[in-house]
Amino acid sequence: MIEKILGLKHFTGWHMLGVLVLFFGTIIGVNLTLAWFANSSWTGLVVQNSYVESQRFNEVTAEKRRQLALGWQAEIAYGGDTFTVEMTDKDGAPLRGAIVSAKIGHPVQDRNDQTVSLLDRGGGEYAADVALDPGIWNVDLTVTGAKGEIWTRAIRFLVRE
Repeated sequence: MIEKILGLKHFTGWHMLGVLVLFFGTIIGVNLTLAWFANSSWTGLVVQNSYVESQRFNEVTAEKRRQLALGWQAEIAYGGDTFTVEMTDKDGAPLRGAIVSAKIGHPVQDRNDQTVSLLDRGGGEYAADVALDPGIWNVDLTVTGAKGEIWTRAIRFLVRE
């Protein structure tokens, strides 16, 4: 009698089936969405073949030690759509006559990566016009000295609005 007054209905097997389908359908839908976003974004690869790179460890370490022995330093700045690198040698004197290139990109994706050649402004300052959105950026500098020595450095920097 009370069921007729309150309008209560029995919870049947079909109701339980609907609850299970909605519950697991939601979980599977969210998982598929996250998997699609993960697959369509940056792969995260730093090297193509880690085994091959591991075989080059001693060679790469020797090259890094040679670069450290040069004592070169880089100070970077960004403002007014201009990326600037100030290079100094081990004595703190401006590094003159170098060829400087920079690969600039976001740390988590490679869609906006760009490689630029910086022009020598004199006094160890090298610059290029580059439009960068606000956020965190990575730059991979490659500097070739007047005597042909090569120096590389990876630097992370922040572009403010």
